[in-house]
Amino acid sequence: MKTETVIVPMRDGKMSAYVAYPDKTPTGAIIAIMEIWGVNDTMRAHAHEFAEAGFVCLVPDLFWRQEPGVELSDRNPAHVEKAFDLYYNFDYDLGVQDMEDTRAYLKTLSAVNGKVGAVGYCLGGKLCYLMCCRTDIDCAVAYYGTYIEHNIREVGNLHRPFVLHMAMKDRWVQKEVNELLERKLSPNPLVEIHKYPGADHAFARHGGLTYSKPEADRALALSVDFFHKHLD
Repeated sequence: MKTETVIVPMRDGKMSAYVAYPDKTPTGAIIAIMEIWGVNDTMRAHAHEFAEAGFVCLVPDLFWRQEPGVELSDRNPAHVEKAFDLYYNFDYDLGVQDMEDTRAYLKTLSAVNGKVGAVGYCLGGKLCYLMCCRTDIDCAVAYYGTYIEHNIREVGNLHRPFVLHMAMKDRWVQKEVNELLERKLSPNPLVEIHKYPGADHAFARHGGLTYSKPEADRALALSVDFFHKHLD
């Protein structure tokens, strides 16, 4: 597997990104959108997972406007404080714009067939939902998309295939919120919801405090199948 750091041109600046390329000839590309911890070991591991499945996978430095190159851990109390400061100052509208520019960049790569999907974790999961409502991303997968409910009024615009991996013991997404999301999203035939009854928030975060391999493996397999269906 080849990996590298690239510079992605934005309409109002430049953003770095980590890219993993499969050993075999790739089909589509995936934007892997980070949690609040930056482009860290977990996000690089996710990129490797999707590259191993046959996709070019790019992890954008989502906080480039606030602090380029941030790399944090949920096991460091000082990092936790900084991550939440960055999170609550993040501009979702600009984030969607940046992911559109990232999609345009990926479509220019000769190794890609022109199809681009997205997978996002927490903050990235909400961005995936917004992209399916506002953009022409080919498809997207959200892991425990935090605060999707704040933009649930946009659900009528959701027009791209979308998967939500829903942790049923998520301390950041309450039971009532999960029920609301299912009620609003499930009538749309483009939406798939997969539930993980014993899983907490961030169950797929490699090395994280709430990582759970069985749930992470199941979600990854479902995500890979979904991307092969829509990006090959």
